[in-house]
Amino acid sequence: MKNTWNVFDLSSNLLSGGLPDCWLNFDSLSILNLANNSFSGKIPDSMGFLNNIQTLSFHDNRLTGKLPSSLKNCSQLRVLDLRKNALYGEISTWIGVSLQNLIVLSLKSNNFHGSIPFQLCHLALIQVLDLSLNNISGKIPKCFNNFSAMTREKSSNPIIELADKIWIVPRYVYKYSYLDNVLLTWKGSEHEYKSTLGLVKILDLSSNKLDGAIPEEIMDLVGLIALNLSRNHLTGPITPKIGQLKSLDFLDLSRNQFSRSIPSSLSQLSGLSVLDLSYNNLSGKIPIGTQLQSFNASVYARNLELCGLPLPNKCPNEESTPCPGRNDGANTLEDEDDQFMTLGFYVSLILGFFVGFWGVCGTLMLNRSWRYGYYKFLTGMKDWLYVTAAVNIAKLQKFRN
Repeated sequence: MKNTWNVFDLSSNLLSGGLPDCWLNFDSLSILNLANNSFSGKIPDSMGFLNNIQTLSFHDNRLTGKLPSSLKNCSQLRVLDLRKNALYGEISTWIGVSLQNLIVLSLKSNNFHGSIPFQLCHLALIQVLDLSLNNISGKIPKCFNNFSAMTREKSSNPIIELADKIWIVPRYVYKYSYLDNVLLTWKGSEHEYKSTLGLVKILDLSSNKLDGAIPEEIMDLVGLIALNLSRNHLTGPITPKIGQLKSLDFLDLSRNQFSRSIPSSLSQLSGLSVLDLSYNNLSGKIPIGTQLQSFNASVYARNLELCGLPLPNKCPNEESTPCPGRNDGANTLEDEDDQFMTLGFYVSLILGFFVGFWGVCGTLMLNRSWRYGYYKFLTGMKDWLYVTAAVNIAKLQKFRN
């Protein structure tokens, strides 16, 4: 018997056991949400008969085994959220070939291994790709710039929802809609995105075993608001093209093996609120810019050859140069000017003393009338001070008596 359900949501309950293998009769189902339970065992093959399914959410369960290849028949899928399970095996190539309507793909915190298949680059509509906390190795594919939705700074729709349905029976109309929601790790904690899910563009490949350099093609994803490549074995310099990611709010490249200097273009990311470059092999001076100097020194920690603000250790050229941005020639001229000004000060002081002293004393010695008047003035001043002091002392004694 065919079932006409469109939405089946049993999320956040205390359900356990294996998933039933009876999905053959649910071909009209669009939303299946069994997340945040304690389901175990494998994902049944019969889920491949959910031809109209748009959202499969099984996160936070105990599911094991490989992804059944029958899921490639679910070509209408937009959200596939399987994070925080115990699924294993290689990431299937058919995901990129058959599920090209995917907007959200989260395989976070499972046991997937092997390399990232280049077929994932066919996911032109993808906006959230989270493969973090697995055992994925190899290099990041260079074709990630085929993620067309990530190459656009603006999104056409802030929500991802099931299209409204209207059931008409005699004298009764029923209208409903279903908003997809996904829990995403954002700035160290998980947040639920529902009404704004369509605006989020995230690439998270952290906590794997990826190696090699960051492909420059990733820098074409100018719509990204979060890029997390931390805790891998990535090497080489940070490409100067990273300044193209103007929409970035979150950038974590920590705990890799990046080398050379920090590109100055990084200071152009004015919207960056979270940055972590710690535990790498970066060297040289941190580029001057309000943005990069505003972060805590821990952002640059354990890059032993890195120097400049906000780190306490100064760069070698800063130790001999009091003002940044001035060359040695300018400093030499300034030192000479300082020496000249010091010498001039002492010469003026000596000349001023002689002119002032002899200008007064010499006049008194040579002009008798002026000398007599000057001495008379001093004598009168002395007598006035004496009389004033004597009167005041007498008044004070009288007051005490």
